[in-house]
Amino acid sequence: MNSVDVSINLKELLSGQNIYTNLSVPGLVEKVLARHEGELTATGAVRATTGKYTGRSPKDKFIVEEESVKDKIAWGSINQPISVEVFDKLYNKVLQYLKDKDELFVFKGFAGADEKYRLPIQVINEYAWHNLFAHQLFIRPTENELTSHEAQFTVISAPNFKADPAVDGTQSETFIIVSFERRIVLIGGTEYAGEMKKSIFSVMNYLLPENGILPMHCSANVGAEGDVALFFGLSGTGKTTLSADPNRRLIGDDEHGWSNTGVFNVEGGCYAKCINLSREKEPQIFDAIRFGSVLENVILNDQTRQPDYDDNSLTENTRAAYPIQAIDNIVDPSVAGHPNTIIFLTADAFGVLPPISKLTKEQAMYHFLSGYTSKLAGTERGITSPQATFSTCFGSPFLPLPATVYAEMLGKKIDEHSVEVYLVNTGWTGGEYGVGSRMKLSYTRAMVQAALEGELTNVETTKGAYFGFDIPLHVPGVPDEVLLPAQTWEDKEAYAQKATELANKFKENFNKFTDVSEEIRTLGGPTV
Repeated sequence: MNSVDVSINLKELLSGQNIYTNLSVPGLVEKVLARHEGELTATGAVRATTGKYTGRSPKDKFIVEEESVKDKIAWGSINQPISVEVFDKLYNKVLQYLKDKDELFVFKGFAGADEKYRLPIQVINEYAWHNLFAHQLFIRPTENELTSHEAQFTVISAPNFKADPAVDGTQSETFIIVSFERRIVLIGGTEYAGEMKKSIFSVMNYLLPENGILPMHCSANVGAEGDVALFFGLSGTGKTTLSADPNRRLIGDDEHGWSNTGVFNVEGGCYAKCINLSREKEPQIFDAIRFGSVLENVILNDQTRQPDYDDNSLTENTRAAYPIQAIDNIVDPSVAGHPNTIIFLTADAFGVLPPISKLTKEQAMYHFLSGYTSKLAGTERGITSPQATFSTCFGSPFLPLPATVYAEMLGKKIDEHSVEVYLVNTGWTGGEYGVGSRMKLSYTRAMVQAALEGELTNVETTKGAYFGFDIPLHVPGVPDEVLLPAQTWEDKEAYAQKATELANKFKENFNKFTDVSEEIRTLGGPTV
């Protein structure tokens, strides 16, 4: 294989006089302001903008097709292959580009709060604000840990280096390339900081299963008795809101591993959406945005520098990055025991799914693979009625391995630890979007609380007609009639039609899982 020894080049890059390694938060903030990369806000946070890319660039994400991984990766539109030769040439170009910079910023730290399984990483940045982001999002080392730190994976981010697709073999000027043999993530042509966070999550989704650890795109918290809960759900389902419980301590809000000893946070911080943020609705997030935090694409008042969280003129995807220690009620370090309860969240705009259902192991694996929620009319151009959305394992853009690898691990762990699994619909009741109404948050909170406290373990249930769910007939604090969706619709025939329509969408989506057992397909899925 005609490849270059990239480790020498990297060592040369990091031996220059222009390197700032693990600067303090005040030191990084000073650099951000001195380099005019961002502004200081009235809250003390730094605000930066990301130019034309205000979100991830999934079509520009690649995995190097190396001998040791090519038979393991689930290649396709998400995991696009790129050759070793193309990677090496682009890698050398980026390093030469960075070598000529006056200043470079390096963060050395970890991914994975459990010391037995953590991955030592380093992040090399062209921008100081990106390095501040990395400092807050990943796990920060102690002084002793820093002296002996040896990175096992390196993220190199050069936003102002733009690829030439005709020469460099990319799809556009932007590229996010993972090399598992080189243990490098190469990012260029985009200023969106989230690419760094999600690329390391993708790396962990490849590495952790090799050690029998299930990586999960979920939030997690723990109760006073040590009982652990996991919350899976796509955007808009209420994952952040429902996992931020004042009576439970937060383990983490987005990425976790589940080992033979319990769960642990992959990250050391939070990357929270800011659109329409208020202290009334989400006080923990609102108050965490202070000195050292990073605001991304949030509009500021020109005079007061107060953030306007309702202004979406740059993007709906406004974000705040802050260390998890900025939240008061946390587990520190972010490690806990095995889950007692798993909550799958969906916002069903068809108004079909029950507000809460108990799932068997087979149903849990089916709905984990499905990863269903719905987009609403008006959220995207051209969407005039609710659209079913499926994201495998509630995180399909970040799964290098076949989805069934993760689902089978989940099923095994549910069995081993007798975990209760529930599907909670935070969407519509009494009709689809435009006819019915959104499920009351107070009802959803009551259902989740009852599930977490074990009040639904032996409750009387009825079998759902379209998906075979066990639907509780009584939940403290929730009117009985709300629990059975068909009863909340005035037009029962319309409910039957809509339920059949959604069931067929599930079946159509599930056809892509050709290697799933017939037991999962039949016992887990729709019954019509």
